Amino acid sequence: MRWKLEDTAEQAAFRDEFRRWLRENAPTGWVHALDRGDEKGFDQVRQGFNFLEWSQVIGPSGYGAPLWPREYGGLGAEVWTLQIVREELARYRLPLIGVNILGIGLAGPTLIAHGTEEQKRRYLAKMLTCEEIWCQLFSEPGSGSDLASASTRARQDNGEWVISGQKVWTSIAQFAHFGMLLARSDPDKPKHEGLTYFILPMRDPGIEIRPLRQMTGSSEFNEVFISDVRVPDSNRVGAIGQGWEVARTTLMNERVALSGIGAGTEALMGGVRNDPWLSLLEQIPNRGDRLVRQRLAQSYIEQEVKEITAFRAALVRRRGDTPGAEGAVGKVYNAEFNQRRSSLAMNAAGLGAIAWVPGDRVAESRANAFLRARANTIEGGTSEVLRNQMGERVLGLPREPEVDKGVPWKEIRRN
Repeated sequence: MRWKLEDTAEQAAFRDEFRRWLRENAPTGWVHALDRGDEKGFDQVRQGFNFLEWSQVIGPSGYGAPLWPREYGGLGAEVWTLQIVREELARYRLPLIGVNILGIGLAGPTLIAHGTEEQKRRYLAKMLTCEEIWCQLFSEPGSGSDLASASTRARQDNGEWVISGQKVWTSIAQFAHFGMLLARSDPDKPKHEGLTYFILPMRDPGIEIRPLRQMTGSSEFNEVFISDVRVPDSNRVGAIGQGWEVARTTLMNERVALSGIGAGTEALMGGVRNDPWLSLLEQIPNRGDRLVRQRLAQSYIEQEVKEITAFRAALVRRRGDTPGAEGAVGKVYNAEFNQRRSSLAMNAAGLGAIAWVPGDRVAESRANAFLRARANTIEGGTSEVLRNQMGERVLGLPREPEVDKGVPWKEIRRN
């Protein structure tokens, strides 16, 4: 990265401390190979790397969730510590959270803010070690961007809750032990007021998970069918009818978590370089073409703009402030830029973008990146919704009319 922040004395001391910890706790030879610039040696070291084993090392150390209170496995540290941890892990191509990003990044902060002491003691430690994987059960076939209109029902029965409904686009549901569930507990109240938040055990026999196959061939997302699943009231998070307030905490943490999901992961999975510009150049065979060179120049400019925006957001976190519009702006820009960049790589490759020799990892990576990028403007908040938020909160534009405000949920027309 060309934009670099200078550490304060306190930040430099924390960075040195974390680097020492990495040298002592990362797989043998890992840090040493990268410090020497020994890519061949690193390729040998990273063979057989195990995400779960690494989670059990970094999770309980405090560095896995430095902003969490110490009593729940964190460091109780300031906001800038997370930025430094992410920078150093990206430097050494190691993941922060591994497979449990939704647990540590979303469910953990939500339980810390709204959960009971019993819930915190029961769930947080096993999130950090990835012993228990979490998913997010929010979106429904008829409630995506308008999440508050969710129709999955939760009714009380003899001190328990009986839950029925359908969720969709649920990442890693097939591996999850628990889900963060938003359900309709009172259909007589307006949509935002009749919701309650639950912890749902995903291994209950009343839950059916159906993978959704993407055009990349993978199945990250799932449909989840919930049929009369009974959960105790101790699985409720927050007060009855206050589910929207609890869910907003989850949603606020979502973009923060997703902004660091790639720290080191690409390099682990395929040896891809950390510099996205170098990665793009590697995927374009005919860089001498005049039109391709013009588009590359435009892409380079956009990459610089992206990094300046990321620099501003990092500066806010380093000061210990809460990021503002930078998160929404960065998410929209990065999603659309990634789509343009992956399209450029495909177009410049010509026929090589649709047919290649088996085993050509560059061609495979290029095609997969192009197909996967289609989801970037949807996941983690659609670009349309984020633009509305920027218009209201940054530009001061009026909110869109809410025709169902104050209307009982059961009276609202739905598809």
